Amino acid sequence: MVAIRSSDLGRTDRERLVKNGFLQPVMKGWYIPSRPDEVAGESTAWYASFRDFCASYLNERFGTNWCLSPEPSLQLHAGNRTVPRQLLVRSPKSDNKITELPHGTSLLTVRYSMPDKRDIETKNGMNLYALLPALIECTPRLFQQNPTDIRAALSIISDASEILARLLEGGHTTIAGRLAGAFRNMGRDRTADDIVATMRAADYDVRESDPFETKQPVIPGCSVCTGAFHVCIYPPLYGWQWTHLGRFLMNVMLAAGGYPWTVIPVEERDAYMKALEAASSTEDIAPFTDFLATLVSANLEGKPGPTVP
Repeated sequence: MVAIRSSDLGRTDRERLVKNGFLQPVMKGWYIPSRPDEVAGESTAWYASFRDFCASYLNERFGTNWCLSPEPSLQLHAGNRTVPRQLLVRSPKSDNKITELPHGTSLLTVRYSMPDKRDIETKNGMNLYALLPALIECTPRLFQQNPTDIRAALSIISDASEILARLLEGGHTTIAGRLAGAFRNMGRDRTADDIVATMRAADYDVRESDPFETKQPVIPGCSVCTGAFHVCIYPPLYGWQWTHLGRFLMNVMLAAGGYPWTVIPVEERDAYMKALEAASSTEDIAPFTDFLATLVSANLEGKPGPTVP
């Protein structure tokens, strides 16, 4: 169990577990499991529990009559599991209020009709918009705000036929032009041409437009940045095993780029955790990249550092 209600435990047991650090309060009447040795104020337990907790809480509150909005649904389809500052949820039973959660996160539940059952799928307990309806229903600004996630989601679609049925069914001319422009931006000209040609053949006036602000980026083979990316994938949110694996992968990439093996000094733990927090919670890897680059530079300059055990 990840989301634990007060009613799941007797008062004496609950108070003892909280006092000794085995439970953390999330909101009135709700708790999550935690490690007794976790430093007070750390977000480790919360970020590890976030989605499981939200799914259990929403099921308790709305039954199955809820789903994430198209935007966070697309991010999950793209494989982005970063904990958002605010998770947007739709439900016809909602009261249009914000539920404050630990470490500056929150749930915003809005009263909204549910999509058709065929347009909903469940992943890891979360009710999502399926990929195609999410791409059709998402706001255009998501293409500028989260271009990496949108490109990853679009790459799942093998050809135009997968999405054309939905576009034709709803007469989505503006969305068809946007998606055609997005595919062309990614270098998938054939898919873009097929969307435009098929919509026009059905007598729809489609005007192609590129919803992205930039072309498909070329990712440089920088070992330092790649190492930081791997540690973002395996942050210390799931126990010490993942932490060690993350640092090992980081050093594998550093070594592949010709850089020396780099050890995170114990005395730099606070700065290290702060940088990882930014990467894990806001997708900002700049602090971690700067932190790691400083250590690597010191190694290259021959400055003494901690030794590998």
